[in-house]
Amino acid sequence: MSGELSLNINIKEPRWDQGTFMGRAQHFFMVTDPRNVLLSSETLEEARGIVENYRAGIVKPGLSEDELWKAKYVYDSAFHPDTGEKMFVIGRMSAQVPMNMTITGCMLTFYRTTPAVVFWQWVNQSFNAVVNYTNRSGDAPITVNQLGAAYVSATTGAVVTALSLKSLAKRLPPIISRFVPFAAVAAANCINIPFMRQRELKYGIPVTDENGNRLGESPNAAKQAIIQVVVSRIGMAVPAMGNRNRFPILNAPVQVGLVGLCLVFATPLCCALFPQKSSMSLSGLEADLQERIRQSSPDTTTVYFNKGL
Repeated sequence: MSGELSLNINIKEPRWDQGTFMGRAQHFFMVTDPRNVLLSSETLEEARGIVENYRAGIVKPGLSEDELWKAKYVYDSAFHPDTGEKMFVIGRMSAQVPMNMTITGCMLTFYRTTPAVVFWQWVNQSFNAVVNYTNRSGDAPITVNQLGAAYVSATTGAVVTALSLKSLAKRLPPIISRFVPFAAVAAANCINIPFMRQRELKYGIPVTDENGNRLGESPNAAKQAIIQVVVSRIGMAVPAMGNRNRFPILNAPVQVGLVGLCLVFATPLCCALFPQKSSMSLSGLEADLQERIRQSSPDTTTVYFNKGL
């Protein structure tokens, strides 16, 4: 492109059409790219500077459109979309593959004794708690006490569920008991995510109109967001846990490698099941919020919100 870069590029939205699965998949392949974890703080700050300056109408001399989009995706991989804060590195979606391949590979390999189940489920659920908090929706602050209580309830509930399912597996036919690790991971996600995001369920998450104007906070929107995230996370575990059924005697390094290969594709594809910027009908909101929106924005029939990841 010759001359100065146009200021009409909408980098508030993803580069690809989010109304299609393929468009969302392309977007999340960029966001979850594990190579982003290796980027230095200087690179991340440079990307943030490019993005924030562009939004303010300032274009770095010589910046091309491709370079702008690259900076936008580097920025998106490391900074929270609502708060703008730099996210804890292992909580970023770009850390999902290296972290989950290690933890899940070890879970599959050492899922034989009760102490091993407790330890690896605790490690897994502690990691999930970090991810769930890091990728929460909304910008409301959470106190240390609230975060601690959420962590304890989430990890304890998930580990107890896993142990209960392991105990149940002893009374099930072998072909069914093989799926217990997956069932434990699925059930644990159903517990961990709502607990770590319980503040959203109580107080709601921000909802906006199509132009991004904030209209209020909705617990109903939070429920929809959390359900979508739970479904996506369970989907991510399906191909990885399938390795246990096909290759039960492989040692940890091979399990880790196979799980990593699965997650490279499963992570972005399952994130793409639902748009990052989700929507719901105005009629699905709480009655008092509906009324406020009808008074302040009478033409609004659909609201939008960040579902988290």
